[in-house]
Amino acid sequence: MALSKEKTASLVKKFGKSAADTGSSAVQIAILTERIKELTEHLKSNGQDANARRALLSLVGQRHSLLAYLSRTDRDEYAKVIEALGIRK
Repeated sequence: MALSKEKTASLVKKFGKSAADTGSSAVQIAILTERIKELTEHLKSNGQDANARRALLSLVGQRHSLLAYLSRTDRDEYAKVIEALGIRK
């Protein structure tokens, strides 16, 4: 379940330093968060989809690793990203 190009481009524009900045941690975290939201909605109606559940757990793990890296390297950017995405309490 990939995101549409328009949605990805809007996330890159919002969280990236430029329109071509797809590799920064903030952009990757934003894209993973959107994919996690889509998979969560899918699993609400298709609870027996084991492949989607496994993919969701994988994405959550990737996002966790990126958040930990961002927290270690750039605390200000980390705070901005989690506030903008609303992923921490």
